Amino acid sequence: MLIIISGPSGSGKGTVVKQLDAGLGYALSISVTTREPRDGEVHGKDYFFTTEEGFTKMRQENALLEHAVYVGNFYGTPRNYVEEQIAQGKVAVLEIEVLGALQVKEKFPEAVLIFLMPPTVVELSNRLKGRNTEDDVTIEARLKKSLEEVPLIDQYNYLVINDDVPRAVEKINAIVAAERLRPKRCSHEINEFVDSQKYLK
Repeated sequence: MLIIISGPSGSGKGTVVKQLDAGLGYALSISVTTREPRDGEVHGKDYFFTTEEGFTKMRQENALLEHAVYVGNFYGTPRNYVEEQIAQGKVAVLEIEVLGALQVKEKFPEAVLIFLMPPTVVELSNRLKGRNTEDDVTIEARLKKSLEEVPLIDQYNYLVINDDVPRAVEKINAIVAAERLRPKRCSHEINEFVDSQKYLK
């Protein structure tokens, strides 16, 4: 299964994704970006940091599943990683912005799209300011971008309000558990039921 988690910068996507239980079969994707690393971020763990030239080369070689510009920086998802995780039966998790998510949805119609957002714009603003990682101009751009994304939420399968991280994680786990029970994902169980008729006396 492929799930995509999007939401405004400051919605808590990174925090929520990191708390998803790997024991439940989650495999977290690592995005490529041209933005500068924030304090504490590690190349190859949080993001693959690259130059615009390097990003352009990956795009030309079709090595990205999706790519987009977000507040002046390029972001993309390495194609091979996602395809490998799905082939292994894992739940590949992409933490990407809205336009990128819709690009992936076109290529993987079965992808499950989850939009994560804080309860209010005021809360979002407070979170962005509390990070102390960006100037006021960048924060204003991110707030404006978040409001522009609201009309696109209808194209997502689920909306999760992140007013409490453990509760948001629990909701995502519940979504994945329910999606696993869709008949289209249970062909093995259905086939086993049909095959069991041979044991009738």
